[in-house]
Amino acid sequence: MPLLTLQNPPITAVAVKPPSTKRSSKYVYTFSNGVADGNANMRSLLGGKGAGLAEMTNLGLPVPPGFTITTDVCTWFTSKGAVYPPSLEADVASALHLIEASTGALFGDPAAPLLVSVRSGARASMPGMMDTVLNLGLNDSTVEGLARKSADPRFAYDSYRRFIQMFADVVMGVDSACFEQILHHQKTVRGVSEDTHLTAEDWKHVIECYKAVIQQHAGKPFPQDPKTQLWDAIAAVFKSWTNARAITYRKLHDIPHDWGTAVNVQAMVFGNMGDDCATGVAFTRDPATGEKVLYGEYLVNAQGEDVVAGIRTPQQITISGKETHRSNLPAMEECMPHVFKQLNDIRYKLERHYGDMQDIEFTVQGGTLYMLQTRVGKRTANAALKIACDMVREGMITEDEAVLRIDPASLNQLLHPTLDPRAKRDLFARGLPASPGAASGRIVFSPERAEQLGQAGEPVILCRIETSPEDIHGMHAAKGIVTTRGGMTSHAAVVARGMGRACVAGASSISVDYAAGEMRAGDLVLHEDDVITIDGEKGEVLIGSVATIDPELSGDFAEFMSWADERKRLKVMTNADTPKDCRKALEFGAEGIGLCRTEHMFFEPGRIAAVREMILAENGEDQRAALNKVLPMQRGDFVDIFRIMAGRPVTIRLLDPPLHEFLPHGEAELIEVAKAANLEVGKVRDRVAKIVEVNPMLGHRGCRVGVTTPGIYEMQTRAILEAAIEVAKADERRVRVEIMVPFVAMEAELRVVRGLIDGVAKELLAGEEDHVEYRVGTMIELPRAALAAGKIARQAEFFSFGTNDLTQTTLGLSRDDAAGFLPSYEAGGLLEKDPFVSIDREGVGELVRMAAQRGRATRSDLELCLCGEHGGDPASVEFCHQVGLDSVSCSPYRVPIARLAAAHAALNEEKKRASQN
Repeated sequence: MPLLTLQNPPITAVAVKPPSTKRSSKYVYTFSNGVADGNANMRSLLGGKGAGLAEMTNLGLPVPPGFTITTDVCTWFTSKGAVYPPSLEADVASALHLIEASTGALFGDPAAPLLVSVRSGARASMPGMMDTVLNLGLNDSTVEGLARKSADPRFAYDSYRRFIQMFADVVMGVDSACFEQILHHQKTVRGVSEDTHLTAEDWKHVIECYKAVIQQHAGKPFPQDPKTQLWDAIAAVFKSWTNARAITYRKLHDIPHDWGTAVNVQAMVFGNMGDDCATGVAFTRDPATGEKVLYGEYLVNAQGEDVVAGIRTPQQITISGKETHRSNLPAMEECMPHVFKQLNDIRYKLERHYGDMQDIEFTVQGGTLYMLQTRVGKRTANAALKIACDMVREGMITEDEAVLRIDPASLNQLLHPTLDPRAKRDLFARGLPASPGAASGRIVFSPERAEQLGQAGEPVILCRIETSPEDIHGMHAAKGIVTTRGGMTSHAAVVARGMGRACVAGASSISVDYAAGEMRAGDLVLHEDDVITIDGEKGEVLIGSVATIDPELSGDFAEFMSWADERKRLKVMTNADTPKDCRKALEFGAEGIGLCRTEHMFFEPGRIAAVREMILAENGEDQRAALNKVLPMQRGDFVDIFRIMAGRPVTIRLLDPPLHEFLPHGEAELIEVAKAANLEVGKVRDRVAKIVEVNPMLGHRGCRVGVTTPGIYEMQTRAILEAAIEVAKADERRVRVEIMVPFVAMEAELRVVRGLIDGVAKELLAGEEDHVEYRVGTMIELPRAALAAGKIARQAEFFSFGTNDLTQTTLGLSRDDAAGFLPSYEAGGLLEKDPFVSIDREGVGELVRMAAQRGRATRSDLELCLCGEHGGDPASVEFCHQVGLDSVSCSPYRVPIARLAAAHAALNEEKKRASQN
């Protein structure tokens, strides 16, 4: 018989209340019988789960009664040494009485015990990262009352053993592996494979063994007082906000550490009372593809943790899902048609109400459906794109809302290769297509080794029996994930989709032996460090590395990006040095080249020898001879680039790195260079020794080379302009050339170098003004240049902020060496983010802002661009929009990310302006 007498009221939509503008001193918010204190707009206070429970209650959905302890309490608890606000105990007691009144059960009553769940709920979804306790309130007395009231002793003692195991792990710190060993032994003794086959007497024996383990490992008995259990569980959830896996997850997903989590205490409903009971997780659309179908899994006679933990193979909710996944287990649509219809109705209601795809958790007790959670569902980038476009077509959201709904960084998932369908596939095993994409790498079995090899640049595939929240660091480091247990809503699947990692879950034909460092599928055996490929779209694990093909970015992607382009103000350029990069950047929507690094061309095979001759030349005549060899090579490169860019602006940076980088290092190379230059080896060795610098990053590089060795910059300018003239005449198209002088610190340097450039231009462009548009500018990458920007602008028609070097010179950091200690700064809160990943607004950003203002005060039409990898970082792009730059430039694969980030910046500015008015 059901323990709860809740009726399922009709589902009716209600308007969401406007958000509160002030923080409340109220710490506990209740929800019961269609009435909730909170609503969906109180996410920052109630957390995502609490806000969802409140909103579903207000919508009249069948939600078990409960209450939410706010995120403010977590902040209080964490900052004051695990102390609660003074009024909290009374507030919780009052909220508990409300649950008791709703359910007809009493907390701690041996005759009719109220059991509750205690769950976390941060404002941003953090699946599996924090702790949960179910079935709280059971002890040696209440379990007997539960057995009598339910008329099912097996269910009662199964619930008790679950509670003991979970509470001991979460609250008392006893390793759950100890309990798994006991449970495995009991099943072996009884000759059964499933937990559901154990009897009440079996569970009683298991419980006594569990208690003994707790006494041994914790040094104290399992607590019998329900009130003690409740407050210990609440404290454990708050403490889990600062556990290692939660901190790691927040860092990976840019979730602020000071947000805190709410705690949700809710009356238990039981999916493990028999065959008319179940528990499951569903999405209102397919989170992998975005298809508009109810998508999810459930387990009969189980509790929610069984589904997400992947301990049992779940069943599909729909018949179509069952067919797609080749399952022989009955779908809910077949065996619980009434519940399925109600769940499907709720699916539509929630999606229409929230205007977004929802991730829902539910329990069926005695044939009655209860809703336990709704939240915006995590999805792959492909699915996010399709859902956003479909919802615009369905009239559910506007184009603006669709653009803001897609995380710019998530587009990275769409821009990389997938497996070539024509390539040979050597199948090892099949599983579920849990997260699409393709990845190849070495097999690793531990998250620690995945992290170690990943940091060293090795692509790895993390292969586990099942993943847990403790594996988060290894999952992030891996290119892909394989599990032998779990379904499409298991921990591995949900986290992999959120991270954009390819994942094959539930590959049950694979057996993993951690100790032996191998995994088997039938007669096939693979060992750690063997290379495999996973196809997350088909759910296949393949032996060896498989060829890939580039993605097709059309259809929804093209339409969506057109919406973004209509809304952005910043232009998005690309950093490209080769024809291949140029073509890829144009495919991804680049509006021109913001940075073409000429030094990369010097390293091309067949060129480096001539470049070395030029550097080692002992007199002007020899240097000119060497430069004449390099000139046609550079000119040919620029011809190709100008032709591909077809009239779009191309910004070419003159030689930037110190000359010693091009010189030979080993004895064999010295001999080879001496022979090519017709010089004695000793002379070459002496010349190299003179050129090598102690700190070349701050030495003879950039414009300083142009000042001391003007022939190099004159040659490069000639190559650029001759190429521009050739292409303009041949293609009958005006070529736009921007010549950028790097590493300028003072106006005088740029005046000298500009004189060289203008001299060559005057000679070559006489009469060619209709064919070639050329401008001269500089890269601002030194603090002095930012300070002197007003004067430098007298010589420059554009500034390009080289924020990689500007970060190094402003913070006194070496980009190559700082990785050794920057993680400690981030972990310790000294730095919010790695300044080489996202621009340091307080320091580097202020220099950019100052330079922009001073430069435009001198030259009002001065064009401003930021180039480098910061140009593809969404937060940095937003900063560039705020400062008033004209464009950003980034690597080709980050161009779509920057385009969408620029649209976000413009739309968010509009929203802010509208709210102020």
